[in-house]
Amino acid sequence: MASPSPHAPGGSSAATSTTLPSEPAPAKGLWLEDWLTVLIMALLALITFANVIVRYFTDGSFAWTEEISVFLMILLAMVAGSAAVARNLHIRIEFFAERGDARRRKAFARFGALTVALLFALICVLSIRVVVDDYRYEETSPGIGLPQWWYSIWLPVFSALITLRALGLYLRQGRASFAHVATDGDEAATTPTTREHA
Repeated sequence: MASPSPHAPGGSSAATSTTLPSEPAPAKGLWLEDWLTVLIMALLALITFANVIVRYFTDGSFAWTEEISVFLMILLAMVAGSAAVARNLHIRIEFFAERGDARRRKAFARFGALTVALLFALICVLSIRVVVDDYRYEETSPGIGLPQWWYSIWLPVFSALITLRALGLYLRQGRASFAHVATDGDEAATTPTTREHA
């Protein structure tokens, strides 16, 4: 007799520990963060490789590469943050997030998503003021003298993106079940059917 599917009604298996029904539905449009990550990583690799080649053959270096590389790494962190929030992989304290009944876990999860949304909404608003000041006072970058707002303008853009991703996660969490599922070490919640076919 075949064991019931972990996704079938009433079915239970250790495999359910990797596919929890409590997880919210996946976000849409994740290709944006994925492709931006690929492009930024490719640019960082090309810049670094070019700098290594120039140093090896000429004993010099491209002075502008450090400033551009630092900017790209900051940009990469923002893109990765957006992807983490969209995929519900942002940092959380599991001692609180995974305890209690479904109602409590759902409340904690939605509170976390809403807090992330509020934080990055605030960063977005405040960083817009930074961009305006950089543009108004004609600030230039310390390395190669580019207008500073060319760099700072991306902070409110990606802060807004993370805010939208967090709000989307908040809404998807509202539709998730957050039902308890037995993990591999949860013997008390293992059903007789699971023991029979283990």
